[in-house]
Amino acid sequence: MAALTLDALLRGLKKGPPPTPIPTPAPVYLLHGDEDVLKGEAIRAILDAALGSSRAFNYDSRFAADLTPESFHLLVNTLPMFAERRAVVVRGAEQLAKRKSKLRDEVIRYLASPSPSTVLILVAAAGEDVDTELARNAVAVDMKPLDAERVPRWLAHYGSGLGLTLAPDAADLLVSAVGNDLSMLARELEKLAAFTGGRTATAEDVTGLVGVRRGETVYDLIEAALERRVARAAQLVEPVLEQAGMNGVRIISLLGTHLVGTAVARAERNPHAVFRQMLAVRPYGLRGYKEEAARWTKWNALWTAPELGRALRATLKTDVALKNATMTDDRGIVTQLILGFAPLKREAA
Repeated sequence: MAALTLDALLRGLKKGPPPTPIPTPAPVYLLHGDEDVLKGEAIRAILDAALGSSRAFNYDSRFAADLTPESFHLLVNTLPMFAERRAVVVRGAEQLAKRKSKLRDEVIRYLASPSPSTVLILVAAAGEDVDTELARNAVAVDMKPLDAERVPRWLAHYGSGLGLTLAPDAADLLVSAVGNDLSMLARELEKLAAFTGGRTATAEDVTGLVGVRRGETVYDLIEAALERRVARAAQLVEPVLEQAGMNGVRIISLLGTHLVGTAVARAERNPHAVFRQMLAVRPYGLRGYKEEAARWTKWNALWTAPELGRALRATLKTDVALKNATMTDDRGIVTQLILGFAPLKREAA
């Protein structure tokens, strides 16, 4: 069957078959890709479309590792109660590909002729390869990380489901503190929803719960480093490392991405061309692509080509050191790298 994006899946579920507005989900879905939060949203959307108010009677969730051929057969062939459909979610579907077994044979047989009264949702874990045989016989939906421009809209969408509204500066600070990791953002939004109790969350709320202040986010550190204000960047290393979910590897990874982007901007000399390249590659962990393209174009004037080359090599060496060492002083290692970004004498471009 056809592969879908999440947007295409949601549009299809909302449309339904004419002339009635009632949506008709496919009999089998395979949700895969790296963004587990989006898989959860897709499951909720499919269940809403398939079951409506009958979910309490007609929904089962299992892990593939816990199933036998007999229990799987019973799950997917049980008739719905007081409704047209039932739904079954099987998580850990990648396990089916890793073991050639009677359970896999039973699943493949079922996919060839699924029950018309069951919606089966197979969910593969992040980082796992797609099972091509399963994907051929299901509607496969690839849950890729969201583009940076879409993250603020996702924040508003996810927050609304929690009864939470974010002030614009609170949303900006939260993304600057956490980045585009939807799992981490979801956890922080849930904490904010519980803390604010229905009122609009402010930047001060984010500071109190997430532990990050304006001007002390990882992106403030990146900007200071790429603008070669190394003293300020070095001052930010410690408060950034103290933030939840932050470590030296993450800082170095972002530094490397922005150094590469600055090198691209040096070659292109045009923020629109840089933006087009970003759309083609879609690097992860950035803020809005247009704004980043403008920053990279501005920063490239502060570096010569040899300086960028040395900075990139030093960043790669630091990344390897942080990942391979059993005990590391992240603060000292990251600070040493950043201090090496200080401009010395100008070189030929």
